[in-house]
Amino acid sequence: MGQFIFTKTGIEGLTIIEPKVFGDDRGYFMETYNFNDFSAAGLDMKFVQDNQSKSKKGVLRGLHFQTQHAQGKLVRVLSGTVYDVAVDLRKDSPTFKQWHGVMLTGENNKQFYVPEGFAHGFLVLSEEAEFVYKCTNFYYPEFDSGVMWNDPDIGIDWPLDGIEEILLSEKDKNQKALSELF
Repeated sequence: MGQFIFTKTGIEGLTIIEPKVFGDDRGYFMETYNFNDFSAAGLDMKFVQDNQSKSKKGVLRGLHFQTQHAQGKLVRVLSGTVYDVAVDLRKDSPTFKQWHGVMLTGENNKQFYVPEGFAHGFLVLSEEAEFVYKCTNFYYPEFDSGVMWNDPDIGIDWPLDGIEEILLSEKDKNQKALSELF
């Protein structure tokens, strides 16, 4: 027990999780999830799906959410560096439209829990990055939605130094402003 440090952010529900890493000259070992430790920290969600992606420098995935069957996500990076962002879309929340970002790397082993009711996205800062996440609900393409990554009403301060071009999917190139959705 007690293999993690849980740090709350200024937005209710968003949590940065740092696992204890046990290493020696052979390598390292760490737990990346333990229901008992997470539950003791108030994170007693049930995960139903795991996803993994590999992306090159400048790829920005997001800001995604589902309009129904919302997904909570426990995200981390296996290799490389990403700037990971969550935006509060809970209309009744005192932090509605506020965002929080965290640097996730294959070296710092930090994880970020993004609960239901948030848009989520990340920008790859290294030459490439492998990104994995657990979801609390299944993916439903018919309820897939998103917000523009550079919506001025949200004002995310993406770390763009060293990024020559933002690489977006066709879907992400056509996302709407938050004001058009809410």
